[in-house]
Amino acid sequence: MEIKDAASVLSALALEGRLAIFRLLVRAGPAGVKAGDIAEAVSAHASTLSANLNVLSHAGLIEGRRDGRAIYYAARYDRMRDLLAFLMDDCCNGSPEICMPLIEIATRADCCAADQAEQA
Repeated sequence: MEIKDAASVLSALALEGRLAIFRLLVRAGPAGVKAGDIAEAVSAHASTLSANLNVLSHAGLIEGRRDGRAIYYAARYDRMRDLLAFLMDDCCNGSPEICMPLIEIATRADCCAADQAEQA
């Protein structure tokens, strides 16, 4: 990820409402969440939700798919991983103890534990 892309992604997450939506979608998994359910979960009006989803989508953090009349939104985990990798790239600078707590958190996380189990 280039610095310009990282700035765009971080900018998209810089609003409390958008960050709440993204975190909801990350927890929801690849199946995603219907737009109406997102609005209810984050207490957003339709126009505000639409604007926030649009910003997140343009940043490449989420994608929508139509199922009949409903639109489901899901997090793009590849984009999230790219951002995290970009942020961590220069982290340790020869001092692995700086990043070790983050590695431990990642290996404890339910999502990461599931990924490791699938790879085994």
